[in-house]
Amino acid sequence: MADLRVVVVDYNYPDLDIETEVLAKWGASVEGFHCTSPEEVARVGQDADALITQYAPVTARVISSLRKCRAIGRYGIGVDNIDVRAATEKGIAVINVPSYCEEEVSDHALAMLLAWARKVVHYTNEVRGGRWDWKTGRPIYRLQGKVLGLLGFGKIARLLARKAQALGMEIIAHDPYVPPEKMHEMNVTPVGFEELLGRSDFLSVHVPLTEGTRHLIDAKALSSMKPTACLINTSRGPVVDERALIEALREGRLAGACLDVMEKEPPDEGNELLSMPQVLVSPHVAWYSEESQMELRRKVATDIGRALNGLLPEGLVNRDLEGEFNRD
Repeated sequence: MADLRVVVVDYNYPDLDIETEVLAKWGASVEGFHCTSPEEVARVGQDADALITQYAPVTARVISSLRKCRAIGRYGIGVDNIDVRAATEKGIAVINVPSYCEEEVSDHALAMLLAWARKVVHYTNEVRGGRWDWKTGRPIYRLQGKVLGLLGFGKIARLLARKAQALGMEIIAHDPYVPPEKMHEMNVTPVGFEELLGRSDFLSVHVPLTEGTRHLIDAKALSSMKPTACLINTSRGPVVDERALIEALREGRLAGACLDVMEKEPPDEGNELLSMPQVLVSPHVAWYSEESQMELRRKVATDIGRALNGLLPEGLVNRDLEGEFNRD
């Protein structure tokens, strides 16, 4: 096999041992960098046979500078930091990992829901401050019978539905791409977008970031929600208009929010959401477990190796290029 060069343009893992082991079997070496800008990505990747990115932007300008790149892999499901159209026009395969952390993300969404509903963080801070008084967290309401609304009904949302049903919650969902009968099979009620907003006691977001979903939860959407409701976002930060969310929370038109993702990551220190007691925030960690991290890294490395050796990657995003690869 040819001596192929794979450049990992950014990563926050302790090492690249998994990628190195996997790609060696496909005749490729691995080099790692910590790029944060398109210019850095272009510089380190211009002569690579393939790139792997975590958060670093692979823009159209970067792609135009790549001399022999045949594949760009993403550590994750979303590919919003890669210009897929530009890559397709240049015949470069874009690869994601569409299935690896469904259990973790659904667990995290449920954990945030429970922590917010039972005011776990509030009580922890109260006790640490010397106050042992259950009344400081009033009111708390029973979860049984409350409505969990799911915006999107993919794999993660379906797992969350099952887990929340075990708590006695009523589940409703909106997803124009999923047949209603699929929801009925899981005892989930399909509803329109407006009904989803108006009925949900907890609204959990599970949609990819596209031009159609950017700021889907905007001021108008938030105004349709119950003032007692809580918004949960474990998908992509820009799906929610943070300025509109801050205003809704500040004015009491929404009771709270649980955010694992934000419009800017990491957020600015002055972001008001970070200081609001009714908001729970985690650092884009819903995907993580030791098992899911290993699975993610192995899958993207394997698919890059397949693409470089002319085999169809399982996570090929730009399906227009499918005919360029051989099947097993």
